[in-house]
Amino acid sequence: MASHRAVECVCFLPLITVFLTLSLAQEAQKTPGDYLKREHSLIRPYTGASLPMWDIIGNTMITNSYIRLTPDKQSRSGSIWNKVPLRVPNWEMHCHFKVHGQGKSLYGDGFALWYTKDRMRAGDVFGNQDYHTGLGIYFDTYSNHNGPHNHAHPYISAQINNGTLHYDHDRDGTHTELAGCPAQFRNKQYETQIAIRYYKQRLTIMTDVDGKSEWKPCLDVDGVRLPTGYFFGASAATGELADNHDIVSVKVYELEVPDLDESMDYANIEPSADLFSPPRDHVDDPKGAFKNATLTWKRMFLLIFCIIIGVILCIVVGVVVFQKRQEQQRKRFY
Repeated sequence: MASHRAVECVCFLPLITVFLTLSLAQEAQKTPGDYLKREHSLIRPYTGASLPMWDIIGNTMITNSYIRLTPDKQSRSGSIWNKVPLRVPNWEMHCHFKVHGQGKSLYGDGFALWYTKDRMRAGDVFGNQDYHTGLGIYFDTYSNHNGPHNHAHPYISAQINNGTLHYDHDRDGTHTELAGCPAQFRNKQYETQIAIRYYKQRLTIMTDVDGKSEWKPCLDVDGVRLPTGYFFGASAATGELADNHDIVSVKVYELEVPDLDESMDYANIEPSADLFSPPRDHVDDPKGAFKNATLTWKRMFLLIFCIIIGVILCIVVGVVVFQKRQEQQRKRFY
């Protein structure tokens, strides 16, 4: 009897093994956590004034629970850059971030996540260089353009660049973007996150900025080609307007592809995309003093200053005219 039961257990062992293997495989597809690439990730708590595997430049500040790329002050910029190039062709990044400040209606400029050939090149595009080579994900919080093709802000967009495209900051980059979506991620009391997936030449971005702990589609574009060997980074900048731009954590996962073409030279792929957003006419902003323009603090100061000067001149002229009339009336009595 005991030997019969032992035979039954031995017979069921292969079935149990197959079942467990299939279950683990399905779980690995649902959650890429089994393939976490720690050399490309940033996980709290942070200790000291430096980050392992990462470089910091500019006004970047490291705290125990977040990395502040810029403080809520004017004319600041900062960035962090991974020291290790990515060697896997299919990947996914989860970034937990926080953008907040004292401004209620005027704030900016925003931050960006990068996967680029060059690293630590400060510039005018959210703290990084223009004409980059690779992928840029822009979190634009201030609308620079007020023409007919304006979109809601904050706005998240993606740009694939081979080093020849200019990011037109005055037009919010709408003429070279791959795709984008509005996302109200600023001044939230709950966690705000983004997921960027590059899988089999398909770029997918999802956001979790509504406090519901669920992913919401932002963009999904096929026909995107990115090489291996580039670097992850994050940068931010402020100008006349300001905000705190914080990176709370970054997790990068390797995505397994069952039918991966091992013969392809992924390192020498040129960044490109089959399709971009529909082209829009490049309309210049209306000319004229403050016509259809947002009143920044500088413009507001100039406007108030001109009004004060005008009032003072009117008072001076009025006093002079009044005195002259008084003198003329006195002369009539003599």
